[in-house]
Amino acid sequence: MAEKVAVSHDITQLVDKIKDIKIAMMTTAEPDGTLHSRPMYTHKPEANGTLWFFTEKDSAKVDEVQQDRRINLAYAEPSDNLYVAISGTAKVVNDRAKIKELWSEGLRGWFPEGSDDPNISLLRVDIERGEFWNSPNNTLLRAYAYLKAVATGERHQPSPEEHSKVNP
Repeated sequence: MAEKVAVSHDITQLVDKIKDIKIAMMTTAEPDGTLHSRPMYTHKPEANGTLWFFTEKDSAKVDEVQQDRRINLAYAEPSDNLYVAISGTAKVVNDRAKIKELWSEGLRGWFPEGSDDPNISLLRVDIERGEFWNSPNNTLLRAYAYLKAVATGERHQPSPEEHSKVNP
């Protein structure tokens, strides 16, 4: 039997799950359809599901997003057994005020001229849907799931707090 997964329409659930995970693997599609992933630093996720990433204007990801706006983001916090997958649309933003608002001095390693670096762009990602897995890191729960499976032949069904889809 297929696993039943709770579905929510509350995008703040996804934002809450990723707010403390700074690095995401961002996947875009190259012009030939090949998928291309790279680590990206997430800046201040917004409650409405907007995510921001700094990038270089002349980067491959900018070209890829301009060809196909669909992207995927994967977040993981293995020490907490938390995994999040997000699908969304990306847009290149060259708003100098937004760049200055999101700027932090740690970015200078990539943009030596600071927030006025002419090669800075932002990628704005609007979340369209997501899914998370948040398994308790609990030996007793895993033992219970194992014993239940052995005794009844039934699989442990995660609660909505452990596995849920979010379709805003």
